[in-house]
Amino acid sequence: MRRLLVGDVQGSELLQRAFWTSFGLLFLTPVVVDVAYYEGVRRWLGWAGLLVFVLTYYAVAFVGRSWDEAMTGREILVLVTFSLLTVGLPVGFGLDWLGVMLYLAFPYSMALPLRWAPAAVVAAAVVTAGTGLFIGAPPAVYGAVAGGVLALGILMAALRHARTLVLQLQEARDEVARLAAADERLRIARDLHDVLGHTLSLIVLKSELARRLAGRDLDRAVGEIGDIESAARSALANVREVVSGYRRRALSEELDGARATLAAAGVDATVRMAGGPLPDAADGVFGWAVRESVTNVVRHARASRCVIEIAHGDGAATLEIRDDGQVGASTFRATASPACPNGSRAKAARWSRARCRAAASASPSGCP
Repeated sequence: MRRLLVGDVQGSELLQRAFWTSFGLLFLTPVVVDVAYYEGVRRWLGWAGLLVFVLTYYAVAFVGRSWDEAMTGREILVLVTFSLLTVGLPVGFGLDWLGVMLYLAFPYSMALPLRWAPAAVVAAAVVTAGTGLFIGAPPAVYGAVAGGVLALGILMAALRHARTLVLQLQEARDEVARLAAADERLRIARDLHDVLGHTLSLIVLKSELARRLAGRDLDRAVGEIGDIESAARSALANVREVVSGYRRRALSEELDGARATLAAAGVDATVRMAGGPLPDAADGVFGWAVRESVTNVVRHARASRCVIEIAHGDGAATLEIRDDGQVGASTFRATASPACPNGSRAKAARWSRARCRAAASASPSGCP
């Protein structure tokens, strides 16, 4: 029974569905009041009908894992049962129960495939009007209920479509960030191969030669070992130079890349700069900060706007990055002064160890 009512829905999704499904039960209030005034067997049948209707209503809401996936046989069975019950209750109990047909708008607009939802909602409105006519309800009554089914169904289908578009946009943003990271990794691997490939091949050849000479010509073997040491030191210097090029990428290049990345993710980017050129140390560190912050905005913030402001004056440089993310508008501020050392790039990349002052705080206003 629990699998029928809850299906495969778990966690926060289960709680959200439970809240909104329970909220929808408010439409049953007039029916509950009418049943309370029934007498005898009719009263007990009314309560039983309400109980079965509510259980079936919850089953429709929870039986499927996602309303964006194709319906399973179990979901179709529950939906057909709910539809027959929704039509049968007004026929069996009369005009007092005609309002339950408003609930047809929920499964037909949310559970069915989106391309079928509009036609299904129109069909539900027609069935509602026909049921009201069959039980002898006044035209104004069954017309109002049928209009409510149509209006609710169209509204919920539109909300579902909007939700689908938001999810697709989020997936596209994640894909943009993933492709950017993959492209960067590929570029680094290619550069390291170009830098180290020849040197490592030379080290291997020199090592083999030194091993063969060790028993015959020790002086020459020692010379080959010295060449190996020199090649290894050269390779180490080249790797440091390559990594330095990545980490000390100019701030102007990082800002251009940030604009392109944010634009690809659908985020409106604004960059403001004030003051003269930045010192080399601040330029490199701020470039790193812009790159990391923009990556976080694209991957996690779900923002529509991002503002980057850079100011330089009075011996200090200030960077401020703001966004209006849906998970909470945020502001990042960093200040670099001459006290920030430039001898260690690893320390410059870590604000707390570089003796630079940096702070991140939540801003309720987001972007101005």
